[in-house]
Amino acid sequence: MNRRRVRGLLAAAAFTLIVPAPLSAADPRLAVDPNTPPWDAIAKVQTNIGGRCTGALIAPAVVLTAAHCLYNRHTGALLQPVSLHVLLGYQRGTYRWHRLVVGVTVGSGFDGAKPQPQRADWARLDLAEAIPATMSPLPVSKEAPAPGTALALAGYNQDRAQLLVAATECHVIGMVRSPDGGAFFSHDCAGTRGTSGAPLLARHGEGWEVVGINIAAGQGANLALLAAATGG
Repeated sequence: MNRRRVRGLLAAAAFTLIVPAPLSAADPRLAVDPNTPPWDAIAKVQTNIGGRCTGALIAPAVVLTAAHCLYNRHTGALLQPVSLHVLLGYQRGTYRWHRLVVGVTVGSGFDGAKPQPQRADWARLDLAEAIPATMSPLPVSKEAPAPGTALALAGYNQDRAQLLVAATECHVIGMVRSPDGGAFFSHDCAGTRGTSGAPLLARHGEGWEVVGINIAAGQGANLALLAAATGG
């Protein structure tokens, strides 16, 4: 199966690894339970024009995702909040929480009409209503992950769009500079389109934290935007 690995921007989230279900003997990704921590904080972000990406709940009413997911590819215009939907606990057409978006903040200087990657390719979605306190948002790291740091990447991959799928045996490869001077890190987590905006998670104490967000696919390595670059 041909898959494009995705570069991750923000990665770190508190999670307890539950018993996962392998997709196949040749596929390193695992199907995980979207209603069990930390996977329950992974959101499917959908637009009214058919776009689909992944995000992470980082506060009761805030989701972090990739900015490029929120632009109309034909016009280059930023979509209005009313066009965006956040689904938590999504699996096979059902979900636990659905939230509308009332505000969008994209990284300063990001231009949806320019080529990717860009150092400001992150977006904050303010939800119309907070998610109940029974669900814990993921903490966001303020430090860059060191090469070799163990990672997990969970998202709604294009080839498995009805399931939350995670690559749990991957690592930071190294730091990368973009043409516009931005700092990213490369990683070897498996993923496809649809995982743009997905959190890259790294261990922190007894839990996990978001250290970056997935933004682009590459040949042999993928790019992630540093969590510290998103302004928290």
